[in-house]
Amino acid sequence: MIPKTTQSNTTVLQQLCKLIPRDLLQRIAKEKGIDKKARAFTPMSHVAAMLFAQLARVVSLSDLRDWLQLKSGILQRFSIHPPGKNTLAHANKSRDAEFIQTLFWEVNALFSRQTPAFAYGIRNKSPLHRFKCKIHAVDSTIVQLCANSIDWAKYRSRKAAAKVHLRLDLRSFLPSFLIIGKGSQNDATQAEQLCKSLKEGEIVVMDKGYNDYSFFDRLDKNGVWWVTRAKDNMEYEVIEDISTGKKGIVKDQLVHLPGASNPDMTVRRVEAYVEVDGEERLMVFITNNEDWSPRTVCDLYRRRWDIEVFFKQIKQVLHISNFLGYSANAVIWQIYSALLMYLLLRYQAFLSKWRCCFTQLFTRVRAALWEYIDISRLMECYGTATGPPHVLEALEQLQLKGLE
Repeated sequence: MIPKTTQSNTTVLQQLCKLIPRDLLQRIAKEKGIDKKARAFTPMSHVAAMLFAQLARVVSLSDLRDWLQLKSGILQRFSIHPPGKNTLAHANKSRDAEFIQTLFWEVNALFSRQTPAFAYGIRNKSPLHRFKCKIHAVDSTIVQLCANSIDWAKYRSRKAAAKVHLRLDLRSFLPSFLIIGKGSQNDATQAEQLCKSLKEGEIVVMDKGYNDYSFFDRLDKNGVWWVTRAKDNMEYEVIEDISTGKKGIVKDQLVHLPGASNPDMTVRRVEAYVEVDGEERLMVFITNNEDWSPRTVCDLYRRRWDIEVFFKQIKQVLHISNFLGYSANAVIWQIYSALLMYLLLRYQAFLSKWRCCFTQLFTRVRAALWEYIDISRLMECYGTATGPPHVLEALEQLQLKGLE
């Protein structure tokens, strides 16, 4: 029996869905023309089904249908109607994915307005906490698809894949811009669009796959600071050697790039030893900022690796490995549903002062998905010293249920 202090009138899944204002969802559905075409399977029911698919990690449309129909009594009390297999497949294929994209970005903006500290982030214990401006990381990741079922995303002769191009706010650890395209797309071709909305004084760090001197020159003219790794075959002419005298810094130089379209373009070149997986590796960085210390340049690039942690969380913890549909529209629906669930979990974790990792958060919520238990108490009572013994015992029982 769940103690009264932890009980709720709604399930954990319903509490997460309630973080999305119904009037916001209905407004977007109306703007996109989805509400007119929806019958019993409303936009809210569609979103709830896709969010559940993320938490339950269902393996097929049949699996998702069976789960939701089994819990139809609970869902209908929340005005959510479980779909049939064909209904959901048709909705994922034909219901404009721009709806779920807009919903994600507007909910993200809403949470930031409601709780500014959430947008500011809590990841400020790094050497870069002194920066007042936003720091962004840009990168991409491949999402494998079924080659036999898809033509729009041919990647290699026997493979199909989508590519997610992402700009991540490193302070909040939340996406700030996203492009989903073919796996064969070159990273550099998407860089311009990813960074188009960056403001003067902001910082963007990126891998050397985005090296494009014309792109760097435009960022420089817009007042955006950038840091990236130099390509191994980069041609340059040394203008000035800056004395380093600092441990781990091999060279600090101002250089001219002969291959740049702007003949006056100069950049800073920093050659330094950086710790990677416990080993010191020699790396070469370039940046358009001449005032930072060489160690700051290295530290900024090290923060770029945070985006790989984000990709790992999305791909390994959430559900974008087994797709419920392989049309471009269905793939976008599922990827944005994963991002929306990530956002809801992160926001609830922030409100509940959750201090453990995202994987533990996901596991705990998944175990108690259909329980009538207050989600804040669910998170507060994690561990051995944060809650009364009878509460912790009840939560342990919930987690054991998930293993049956």
